[in-house]
Amino acid sequence: MGFIEEIQRRRTFAIVSHPDAGKTTLTEKLLLFGGAIHVAGAVKSNKIKKTTVSDFMEIEKQRGISVSTSVMGFEYNKYKVNILDTPGHQDFAEDTYRTLSAVDSVIIVVDAAKGVETQTEKLSNVCRMRKTPTIFFINKLDREGLDPFVLIDEIEKKLNIICIPVTWPLGMGKNFRGVYQLHTDKLYLFEGEEKQRVQEPIVIKNLNQNGLASLVGEVLANKLIEEVELIRNVFPTFNRQDYLQGNIAPVFFGSALNNFGVKELLETFLEIAPSPGTSIANERLVNPEEQKFTGFVFKIHANLHPQFRARIAFIKVCSGVFRRNIPYLHVRSGKLFKFSNPTSFMASKQSVIDEAYPGDIVGVHDTGNFKIGDTLTEGEVLHFKGIPSFSPELFRYVENADPARYKQLAKGLEQLTDEGVAQLFTHKMNGRKIIGTVGALQFDVIQFRLEHEYSALCRYEALPLYKACWFRSNNTKQIEEFKKRKANFLAEDKYGRDVYLADSAFSLQMAKENFPDIEFFFTSEFN
Repeated sequence: MGFIEEIQRRRTFAIVSHPDAGKTTLTEKLLLFGGAIHVAGAVKSNKIKKTTVSDFMEIEKQRGISVSTSVMGFEYNKYKVNILDTPGHQDFAEDTYRTLSAVDSVIIVVDAAKGVETQTEKLSNVCRMRKTPTIFFINKLDREGLDPFVLIDEIEKKLNIICIPVTWPLGMGKNFRGVYQLHTDKLYLFEGEEKQRVQEPIVIKNLNQNGLASLVGEVLANKLIEEVELIRNVFPTFNRQDYLQGNIAPVFFGSALNNFGVKELLETFLEIAPSPGTSIANERLVNPEEQKFTGFVFKIHANLHPQFRARIAFIKVCSGVFRRNIPYLHVRSGKLFKFSNPTSFMASKQSVIDEAYPGDIVGVHDTGNFKIGDTLTEGEVLHFKGIPSFSPELFRYVENADPARYKQLAKGLEQLTDEGVAQLFTHKMNGRKIIGTVGALQFDVIQFRLEHEYSALCRYEALPLYKACWFRSNNTKQIEEFKKRKANFLAEDKYGRDVYLADSAFSLQMAKENFPDIEFFFTSEFN
């Protein structure tokens, strides 16, 4: 298969949602229907003992939530599929936003009973801003929820996007019997209680054929015929170009837990979703069909395998072919690196690969050389845009709770904060370590992972601060005066850069007014 054909058959997408909408369960069922796994697990279930593939970290298994983006790749029919399952909780939003910079399209999962929730709205706005092609999967139709027309109306009004139903539910809750595919005029009826294995649906090719009422009941049959007629009169016809430009969003209905509507979602998505597109660098646009390799690091996972202390940098291939044992320029350091064991992923499981194409996600072993946002090329100096980093707003002093484990604690803090979901500072006055995050749950995750992955114990002490910001100026006199007056609120980040820990919005505003020649930055990526 040729280079262009390899690019065109790739589908790299993220699955995002508000917490508990069923995002990880949908990921699991896409893997199941794609043949990547044979038995699906569940996030939280008394009956299903197998845990999900994507929630492989111990804290994810215990709490039933995703705390880190998982990367999963598999082959399905003629396509190479790369799924990125993201955290839904707002405390891990930074990881999710960065993941959106590495995908070509998005599936947003909506709970049929709850409709559009806060995090759904925020994530959808990011997709709209980037003009990322978006599909909605309205989940949990096996439970009583809002009317499908009400759900679509809510999505259109709250998220400011035109929705086009592609599938439509037959019934809801206990009466949920399957989904009707509008563009093929096929009704898929589901039978049986088996939730973890792929089942073949009963296919009815025409709603008007005899026997529909005998299968689903006269009330459901008549209701479906009326609703399908209404949809075809009210909603515009699906246009793939409008979808690719982010102007419309196809909508699918189903129940991920019960396998309802998932195969229809997968097969239609693979047909209409975009192959890898152009990436934006500060210097120029990068086309995936360019012959020379370029890529960027969008995620770092410390301690992916605790027994090996493996730290992995995740690289999104933007153009050309990434090849094993070929030296590539690490733009930030100016050094050449080659990788003897680059890997593809099925969550925590890795397979060594010889090459990867645009759209693929490659994992490389990292001994501390990489930062999120770093670029790798065949020699050209490029800096890819759109990889966000946020200023922390919550702070804690971190103390060693086991003096005999000082080295383990120091190493754990260093590696975990390299992942980019928390930042590590050292207070200049007292030398104490400070962790800054954008969400309170991150403190629990760090404490848990320190104990279970590094055998280190820590405790926290509250530190009431407003925001951390980096600063610089060509006015040496003002910098010296600022440091003198703000000595109690100065820290150093892990790269040795000065940071101002503002205790209030008023203090920060006064600092800006009193020291007009000093620039303040709310992201560490200001160089």
